[in-house]
Amino acid sequence: MFTKRTDLAIEAHELWQEPAGKTPRLAGVKATEKKIQGYPVTQVDILDREGEAALGKPAGSYRTLDLTAFWQRGDGFFDRAVRAVGQQVKELTPDSGPVLVVGLGNRAMTPDAVGPLAADSILITRHLIDAMPQHFSGFRPVAALRPGVLGTTGVESAEAVRGLVDRLHPSAVIAVDALAARSSKRIASTIQIADTGITPGSGVGNHRKALDRETLGVPVVAVGVPLVVYASTIAADALCALGEGEVEEERIAACVERVVSEKLGEMIVTPREVDALVERMAGVLADGINQALHPRLSRDEIAQMMAQ
Repeated sequence: MFTKRTDLAIEAHELWQEPAGKTPRLAGVKATEKKIQGYPVTQVDILDREGEAALGKPAGSYRTLDLTAFWQRGDGFFDRAVRAVGQQVKELTPDSGPVLVVGLGNRAMTPDAVGPLAADSILITRHLIDAMPQHFSGFRPVAALRPGVLGTTGVESAEAVRGLVDRLHPSAVIAVDALAARSSKRIASTIQIADTGITPGSGVGNHRKALDRETLGVPVVAVGVPLVVYASTIAADALCALGEGEVEEERIAACVERVVSEKLGEMIVTPREVDALVERMAGVLADGINQALHPRLSRDEIAQMMAQ
């Protein structure tokens, strides 16, 4: 059965609203909108099991930052995006205690490399505090891990992270990963920040073990950017636009499922300029996380410390 796959809670909410006859309000789900640093933010809170069943996602808070205007390069566009990400991460992260930042994904595959690239630019302080407490006692202990993927390491990301969590006893884990979107318009133009943890590979049908409070024993904040979309979803949207009001959605779904499964398989699409998009988004995520974990330091001070 053809389904429009997405990792984004905002899109899951939109998909629920699409069928005729469904009201905008969904029991067990609360959606609110606001602006932070000039960027629209939609917060979808899944409150109970009814909401989980409706949207197919675990209960928790999902904040979706719309960065469409980011690529228009207005005044202070990068700094404002960093501050917006930092504010949302800070709200979902404990105020004190060590933090482990995990860059999920395969560095060798560009659309999946945003996690490792973001982890490369995280200000790491745990070792400095241990070695020179007289100079760094006021800093928050931060460590980073890039666990790679099962196919190249033979180790599940969740297993590697769990082992380190048991050793470091962090107050929280921040997991950064690439996501899959339903709409191509959200590619590299949306950031989702959630307190529910994450299941690596879920958006592309490659479900791995989850990273969440249940599996790790600590809060897990998931930070992700959609960088791929299914070809079948693009085909379905195109056919719906061409046959709007004339062709039933069930017939379109059947056509897409037959054509895609026979001709294309589970093809996943990403923009041709994905290398530049990934690099830019990794920078926004890393700087935002740094700001959330080290609020007393400016971006320039963080850059100076990392350059030493």
